[in-house]
Amino acid sequence: MDSGEKQPGFVFDAQDIVGESLLWDENRKTLIWVDIIGRRIHQLDPGTRDHRSWPTPDLATSIGLRKDGGAIVGLRKDVALWDFGKAFRTIATIEPDSPDTRLNEGIVAPDGSFWVGTMENNIDADDRPRDIWRDAGRIYRVDTAGIVEALSADRFGITNTMVWTANDTFITADTTKNQIFRYHWDRVRSRITDRRPFFSDFPRGLPDGSCMDAEGYVWNCRVAGGGCLVRISPDGVLDKVVDLPCSWPTSCTFGGENFDILFVTSARFTMSERHLQANPQEGGLFAVRAGVRGTPAKRFGEITY
Repeated sequence: MDSGEKQPGFVFDAQDIVGESLLWDENRKTLIWVDIIGRRIHQLDPGTRDHRSWPTPDLATSIGLRKDGGAIVGLRKDVALWDFGKAFRTIATIEPDSPDTRLNEGIVAPDGSFWVGTMENNIDADDRPRDIWRDAGRIYRVDTAGIVEALSADRFGITNTMVWTANDTFITADTTKNQIFRYHWDRVRSRITDRRPFFSDFPRGLPDGSCMDAEGYVWNCRVAGGGCLVRISPDGVLDKVVDLPCSWPTSCTFGGENFDILFVTSARFTMSERHLQANPQEGGLFAVRAGVRGTPAKRFGEITY
């Protein structure tokens, strides 16, 4: 691929503790994302730098767009509908009988449902990190009626990355294992089966959020000191590495008028004051001219396959 690729740029000083779930809203021409521990939702016009943020009633773990113009938000345990500044309306509670788990990654699927993963809670009551001792995570599907279905019996340490390809493949990651997996996705029965390795043991950082470009390649953020994005072919082969001016990139999405800018969120969770004084851009928003385009985000309630 050629490249029109340029050096990553610093777009916005969000100072997110854990920025995540980045999306481009092509109707509003803005980015939206969450700060999990900061308990807030951001909206940014990257051209004008016009920025708004809203507090959330608990951890804000993920966000998706809705067909009717609103958003769907993952909180600590609840999935809620939200209309940019109005009240959160819970439609589902995930694992209500498991107080030691929380939601993590959540993305709208091509069938118009919201897929969300869980994990053992790694955030103490004082918002400090807590060790994960078990693979407690699963992946669920929430439909527009709020009906919750487990998609697989497989367990994860930290659920991250949700990408659907054109050939009925679902790609997801377990951050704690440094592995990205591929599944067969049964669209009719809403199940994922036949888990196989897709991209494993890359030596820089661990896999966090991902997006897919229009050529079918997966872009994955390498968190926990990885400081880069990797582009992975549809066959699971490393295509390129793009270094970033942050230690913990967390989530990425294509946006801009032509979906030709790759935006990236980051985190400053667990970083020392000394490190942050020397690297104040940690927790910020970045942009890469990757030389390829992306496609619009799916919307809750809209079937797009």
